[in-house]
Amino acid sequence: MKHLWIVATVLALSACNKPAEKAEEPAAAPPFVPSQTPPARKPGLWEQRVSTGDFVQVSRICLDADTDAKISFWGSQATRDMCEKNVFSARVAGGYQFSSVCDMGSGGKTTTSGTAVGDFNSKYVIQAESSTEGAAAPQMNGLHKVTVEAAWQGACPEGYKPGDMSLPGGIKINILELPVPPKS
Repeated sequence: MKHLWIVATVLALSACNKPAEKAEEPAAAPPFVPSQTPPARKPGLWEQRVSTGDFVQVSRICLDADTDAKISFWGSQATRDMCEKNVFSARVAGGYQFSSVCDMGSGGKTTTSGTAVGDFNSKYVIQAESSTEGAAAPQMNGLHKVTVEAAWQGACPEGYKPGDMSLPGGIKINILELPVPPKS
């Protein structure tokens, strides 16, 4: 059940990958620099270490350019229509900041904010806080701090197609083929 909770948390974090609206730059130096799109990750196999408190889950995902454009770097499956808010900005100090509010159906309403740093060709690190209300699984509700450490591993292994993700216990899913949960 913990594995499903971590996968659900990663999916909730990534539920919104809609680029931010182009904004005008103010005269003074802003704390954030507008960005049209999140950085693209290098195609290939990425290992992701997702930590929530004392629990750590390692997964691997196969990406190509098209798949990376459909999913966000801060999680897994992008379901833009599920989010009422989605903001993404490059930070003047480096890295990126993001926030979203998404209705995950029976997974509850999730508000997420965080930062990401790295080159997205070899590695990146995400620090995020996610608050969920109304999830059918009680352990998903509440405030959760999540760290994602991702590292490029090389070409996708034989037998893997873009979107394939391997989870602990030998579970393999394709995140592009997961059903979109109904809105609550």
